[in-house]
Amino acid sequence: MRKIFLILIIFGFSSIQAQELNCTVKVNAAKVGGAGAQVFKTLERSLNDFVNRTSWTNNALKLKSNERITCSMFITIDEANGNKYKGSIQVQSSRPVYNSSFSTPIFNYNDKDFSFEYTEFQNLNYNPSAFESNLVSVISYYCLMIIAFDADTFTQDGGTAYYEMAQEVATVAQSSGYAGWSMGDTNQNRYFLINNVLSNMYVQFRDALYLYHFEGLDLMHKDAKKAKEKIISAITQLSYMELSKPNSFLTRVFFDAKADEIVSIFTGGPESDNATLVDKLFTISPMNSAKWSEIKI
Repeated sequence: MRKIFLILIIFGFSSIQAQELNCTVKVNAAKVGGAGAQVFKTLERSLNDFVNRTSWTNNALKLKSNERITCSMFITIDEANGNKYKGSIQVQSSRPVYNSSFSTPIFNYNDKDFSFEYTEFQNLNYNPSAFESNLVSVISYYCLMIIAFDADTFTQDGGTAYYEMAQEVATVAQSSGYAGWSMGDTNQNRYFLINNVLSNMYVQFRDALYLYHFEGLDLMHKDAKKAKEKIISAITQLSYMELSKPNSFLTRVFFDAKADEIVSIFTGGPESDNATLVDKLFTISPMNSAKWSEIKI
C-alpha cells in the first residue's frame, strides 16, 4: 500500500509539473558586435515572458516557479542583416530525482539551423495552427519538446500528447521555407527529432527514458543496486534500437544529455555489471568512448 501511495505521489507531481516551465532565456549577440544593443535586450526579455507565461498545455492550473520544469535556452546570434538574424539555440532541461537534492539532465540539444526575423517590441503569441514567425515556431516547438521529454521520464509514453503538439507546430512551419523543418534539409533537425520520437521504429528510446529515470534514478535512494540494474536495462533498450537503426539521431540526443551522468553513476556505489554495460556503451555511442573508458570494469 505504501509503495502504491509513493508512486501516486510521484505520478501526480509529474503530471502537474509538466504543465509549466521555469525557463531562463539568454541572447548572445557578441559575434555581430551588438552584445549591448537594446534590440537584443528587448528580445531576451520578450522571450523570457513568452516562454514562462504561455500556457503550453490544456491544463490551466498555475504553479509556483519551483514546481515548474527547470530549463534554459541560449541563443547565439551569428549574423544580422536588418531585422533578419541567423544563429543557433542550445536547449537544456532537467528534473529533480525523487527523494534527493540532485537534478538530472533530460534534454540537451544544440540547434544550429536557427534563423528568424524580429522587430523590437513585436508581439510573440503562441498559435499552434498558424505560422506567426519562425522565432515563435522554434521557441514553441522546444517548449513542447521539453514538456514531452519530462513527462516521458515519469510515465511510460507520458509525453505523447505533448510530442503531438510539437509535431503540429513543426508541420505548420514546414511551408515557411525556414531551415530545420523539412526532411530535405538534413537527417538531424527538428523534423527528424519529432518524427523519430513518435515513430514505432524508435520505441526503445522512450522506453529507455522511462526506465532510466522513473525505475532507475528515482529509486536510487531505496535500492542503489537495483536502480543501477534498471539503468543498464534502459541502455540495453537503446542497444536494441541500435541494431535496427544504427547511428540513430535519437541515440545521440540521449547521450548528449546523459553521458557524463552515466559515468558518474557507474564509477562508485554498489557493484554492477559494468563490463556488459561498457561493451554496450562503446557499441552504441562510440563518440563518447573517452568517457566510457573512465568506468571501471
